[in-house]
Amino acid sequence: MINKAHTTIIFLINFIFLQTIHGQVKMNVPEYLSQRFIKYCESVPREEIFVHTDRKEYIAGEDLWFNFYLIDRQSFKPSLNSRIAYFELLNSENRPVVQKRILINKGFGSGQIVLPDTLSTGKYTIRVYTRWMRNFLPVNCFMKEIRVYSSLSNKNFTDNSDNNFNGGISNANIADNGYKGLTLKVNNLKADTLEILVNTDIRYRSENRNIIYLFIQTHGNINHISSEKMTGETTKINVPKALLSPGINQITIFNAKGEPVGERFIYSPFREKKFLTLHSIDSCNKRSKISLEIELGNELSTQLDSTNLSISVAPRTNDPGIIDMNDYMVFGTEYGLLPMNTITGRKIGELPPEVLDSILINVRSNWINWAQILSGDTPHFKYPMEKEDHLLLGKLLTSDQKAVGSDEIILLCTPGKEAGFQYAGTDDEGNFSFNIHIDEGVKDLIIMPDDIKKNYKIIIESSFSDQYLQSEISVDSTQRPIPPYISDWSVNYQVKTIYGVSSHGGPLNPVFPPLKPMRFYGKPDIELIMADYIKLPVMHEVFFELLPHVSLKKKKSKYEISIADRVDDSRYVTSPCLLIDGVIINDPSSIANLDPEIVEKIDVIKEKYLVGSYPFFGIVNVITKSGDYSCVSLPDYMIRLPYRVIDRVWSFASPDYSSAETMNSRIPDFRNTLYWNPAVKPDKSGKARIEFWSSDVVSDYEINVQGITLEGKLISAKKFIRVE
Repeated sequence: MINKAHTTIIFLINFIFLQTIHGQVKMNVPEYLSQRFIKYCESVPREEIFVHTDRKEYIAGEDLWFNFYLIDRQSFKPSLNSRIAYFELLNSENRPVVQKRILINKGFGSGQIVLPDTLSTGKYTIRVYTRWMRNFLPVNCFMKEIRVYSSLSNKNFTDNSDNNFNGGISNANIADNGYKGLTLKVNNLKADTLEILVNTDIRYRSENRNIIYLFIQTHGNINHISSEKMTGETTKINVPKALLSPGINQITIFNAKGEPVGERFIYSPFREKKFLTLHSIDSCNKRSKISLEIELGNELSTQLDSTNLSISVAPRTNDPGIIDMNDYMVFGTEYGLLPMNTITGRKIGELPPEVLDSILINVRSNWINWAQILSGDTPHFKYPMEKEDHLLLGKLLTSDQKAVGSDEIILLCTPGKEAGFQYAGTDDEGNFSFNIHIDEGVKDLIIMPDDIKKNYKIIIESSFSDQYLQSEISVDSTQRPIPPYISDWSVNYQVKTIYGVSSHGGPLNPVFPPLKPMRFYGKPDIELIMADYIKLPVMHEVFFELLPHVSLKKKKSKYEISIADRVDDSRYVTSPCLLIDGVIINDPSSIANLDPEIVEKIDVIKEKYLVGSYPFFGIVNVITKSGDYSCVSLPDYMIRLPYRVIDRVWSFASPDYSSAETMNSRIPDFRNTLYWNPAVKPDKSGKARIEFWSSDVVSDYEINVQGITLEGKLISAKKFIRVE
């Protein structure tokens, strides 16, 4: 009995000791919160896109020029995680009228679209996102309204100024646990100190052992974590503002269990620095050379020649809605469109703190989700980052439109004289994906199920999302008169069209040239070149006379192709995989019925060949002179898809009046956009110089410069000039 009691006591002591240790580890709430927060931000990185356009108002039929800046939300540096941006122009009903895939190279990408000349006068929305951002749509994308005016109509502009979009604010991050007993107030009006006031009742203080935890973060970076002792009904916490990063600061209070119970957002202004200075003349005559000198400040890094700037020169308008990149990134998609719409036309840095704090009372982060953070579970995302290749996605369905299970195989063949091949497996919901090389060339893709007997159906998913923010349209939309300059712009566009003057220069050199085709099966065992032999009338004789150990036979009404060889003195015969121009076929008669006159060569792999884990038990590839798989009809189980991964990008063309001939040319120069350059790079001293010519239009022009350094310094600058 004594030994048994002694053993029980020891067990209880050890149990209490282990529980104490466990409790001590769990009670280290600041470290626990910090680790969970860092892990979440690493597994759920946030991409932001800012789009600089040459103008905000256009005539239907004109070119719209744009430049992308892909930015990592945590560091504000150019993001290297995605290489394709998905550009859409949406009408008022959220229907795309233009869609393009644009290359992003090291965080930057540029392009242009031609606005359809059939567009009616109204507001349109530019929407841009990456494949990774698609996991968080419809809120995690760049959106910008533009106005398009039809040159064929003089109807007044319908302006739904009260329109906004639902979905800009996510659900609250603070769980509703019933009883709270805590309120949070913030005083952000002091110069150097943030004053946080936490009011609690006696029950709350008792249940939480008079402890609360304060956590402050800014766009994914931890600024402050502390454990605070509650000494009475009101606990005042002073935090030096020097600890806070510029931007929207999220203040969260946690209880003793590490659960969020209070949240507020404040704005810490960016330290005003003039990163860029523009030097140019203030006025000039028509058809005059304008020199613009750009000088970056000494506050920037030594890698000034890696800074990317985009520059537009367009007529000055009274539209207050044009926003700079540094203002946009304060809220970004993390906090949505609603706060941005609230301050349209005003610089964030010029707003009083109390105005901004009032705007931030009702916002929530679309990124920092404490429920997910504290769960510790890494979310599953359907759309991975396109870091290297473009992802072509699809779904495999049964004949009755149901998704198949996992581990079904889909094949992708690229017709050509140098055959390409990929395979992919389905997941639990029948989804599959193929990696496609990023370039501007048109690829000929043929996709099929591996098992054609099951009558599966292949659905290729659009690269563009069909998730949109719901627009709330005011019933009493007003008819506003078209601005006077729009009629001038319309005439300018029509004159350019009549004279055949285009804003397009030559195509820019592709960043990623097409891959050199290579046979997926390497060097064949037999490579029969038909031109090396006498012409034979039928494929049966070609196989019999010219391909040893490869047999083409007809049994009753069907053909068979086999490969025979000797291994360890025992003869074996195998049915190889059959291809025409690199496309897998399942009917040998397709080869047997070919006219030898159109065949260029035949490749044979006699033994088992693996592509990854996909086996080929021999290969016979009949390659035609055209090499495009046009000699046979496409079976029902195949999908043939001409596919261009990214759209070609053109340079902006503007005239040069340096010669007397061009200066005296009678062809009118009525450019609405005077100059556009999406890729200006300063030299190592931080200076750049560009030159362009004024047109025949007398107007005030706005020079708009946007850019970012490798260290994440956002650059925005404007200057006005007059053409007289």
